[in-house]
Amino acid sequence: MTERHAPGLAAPFTLGAYTLRNRIVATAHATAAVTDGAPTEADAAYWRRLARGGAGMVITGGTAVAPESALPRRYLTEAWRPEIKDAVRRRAEAITEGGAVAIAQLVHLGRETLGAGTSYAPVSAAAVRSPREASAPRPLSTEEVRRVVDAFRISAANSVQAGFHGVELHAGHGYLLAQFLSRVNNTRDDEYGDRIALLAQVIEAVRTEIGEHPIGVRVSVEPGAGSGLGLDDLVELLPRLSAAAPFTYVNVTTGVRNTYVPGMATTRPPLLESVARLHAAAGLPLLVSQGFRSAADIERALGSGADLVGLARPFMADPDFAHKVVAGDERSVRPCTGCNEGCRTFEPTGSCSVNPALGPPESVTRRPAVPLLLTRPGSRRGPVAVLGAGPAGMECAMTLARGGAEVVVHDPAREAGGQARLAALGAHRTGWQKIVDHQRDQLAALGVRVVLGATPTSAELDGYSRIVLATGAREAVVRVPGELRTLTSTDFLQQYADVVPQAPTVAVLDDGFGWWQGISAAESALAAGAREVTVITPGNGFATGLSPENRTQLMNRLTGAPLRIVPLTTVDATTPGGLRLRNVMDGHESHLAADVLVTVGERLPCRPSIAPSDGRSVHAVGDCVVPRRIAHAIAEGRAAAEALAPVRA
Repeated sequence: MTERHAPGLAAPFTLGAYTLRNRIVATAHATAAVTDGAPTEADAAYWRRLARGGAGMVITGGTAVAPESALPRRYLTEAWRPEIKDAVRRRAEAITEGGAVAIAQLVHLGRETLGAGTSYAPVSAAAVRSPREASAPRPLSTEEVRRVVDAFRISAANSVQAGFHGVELHAGHGYLLAQFLSRVNNTRDDEYGDRIALLAQVIEAVRTEIGEHPIGVRVSVEPGAGSGLGLDDLVELLPRLSAAAPFTYVNVTTGVRNTYVPGMATTRPPLLESVARLHAAAGLPLLVSQGFRSAADIERALGSGADLVGLARPFMADPDFAHKVVAGDERSVRPCTGCNEGCRTFEPTGSCSVNPALGPPESVTRRPAVPLLLTRPGSRRGPVAVLGAGPAGMECAMTLARGGAEVVVHDPAREAGGQARLAALGAHRTGWQKIVDHQRDQLAALGVRVVLGATPTSAELDGYSRIVLATGAREAVVRVPGELRTLTSTDFLQQYADVVPQAPTVAVLDDGFGWWQGISAAESALAAGAREVTVITPGNGFATGLSPENRTQLMNRLTGAPLRIVPLTTVDATTPGGLRLRNVMDGHESHLAADVLVTVGERLPCRPSIAPSDGRSVHAVGDCVVPRRIAHAIAEGRAAAEALAPVRA
């Protein structure tokens, strides 16, 4: 077998009549900066910034082809409507002006409602219920399926007429075209019982309408034996499809709704080991996607047979990802942590927890953030002291240093990172260490002095004209009377590898908000070999505070684990061998055997009192104002720096 000479990620690539400047593709995602189905100026600004960051091709998502796929808030682009063409043109021009090839991904949701209260009945190939929906869909008639073909044709024509270079047909992630490809979901006995028939007709209709413009097809390896669309299925279907209806490229990803955006527990691209097999089956340019965050993994995929490699969330964390990686400057990339928080909330639009420059429509250039001013802005100019080397403090110091200010960071901890470093100690949560490492490395590159392991004295602080408090928060101790060993979740995360072997039956008393402190304690105990873990919560469920993606993937990880959930319950006391539980609704008491109790307490701000000094300003940011999320800490850290010193672009 002849060894394949793989192109580097910086090599150009020809796709139809267009040349991509490199092999890195920003794959489909959406801002939700869409009003009444039409993209806004803020949406165009997002794509313009991303395209300028160096991606060879940019694929826009969230673009529906028919009214039955519109959502009540109408934040999906409604591509079938010719009257929104000017708005779509602004989006296309934003991408092409940035030097990227612009592709519009088109989708019909079919039986998937995305959890929204849709106005139309969900439809599909057959009345097979989605595992993510409460009701089975209505099967489409033969004539209705033909109208779906026409919907894709019209939407593709509108997109290309608006300035997109081509389109990508979304036949993955469990949406309508994928439902027809699935041997489990497609039980039809008409012409569309041939699993490729609908997609082939869509490709032919679109080709007739848009000529030689690129047509891509996105498919996904769906998990589970019951999906009917695993890797073997795709390897069988792709050659048949490309022979029946030739198209320009295939984009292969994995997962369905709530799993196709992998969280921190996914540490390597899921398809990396399957690239060679997919390359052999595809017979046309192969774009492989999902979970790629490093130049090394991109190069491995290219070396295994991929022609292009796609990423989405890394471009949200750092729109200059492609430029930096192509230039060999990967160390300066602000990393995607895989947290699935800001990017998956759409409140009101997609954002990024670690990128404060990505904000909602009314503030395109940054996330709104207001540091707490504790003293009147002073007239003194001179060095700045940042107290706290967590995400807020390090972001503040980075921004100050880039603006030319002299800044010193102080933290009594022996390691930088604050709450993010603590969170990264938990099982499946190591993604947080990426942003800690990035901020720490950037401070070093900027020459910022970081003093760890000591708290500055009042006399030392007198030497600073401006002070930023980024001193974080601490976990309150939950007082449970009794004799059983009891640890806060903070203490447990720092020593669970030593605790669990000696105390293998672990109880976790959550605070009822279903956030990561209690979840990480439970997962970490299981990872350390706990014989049994019981999560007790006064709330009405488990992991209720997580995004749907994080919750679904968590439950998949925990399937089969020795884990019990006891809702609507608290712990009144401990005994030498266990806990006395009380149901918060009816007061019923019960006993639970346990070797150790882990409690999740309220996070309390740690804000030292700084004596007033003439002409000196003091700001507070992040958790020491009010404990919240890392997104608030980073945004407020940058905002405080911008209030104190000019920033060089």
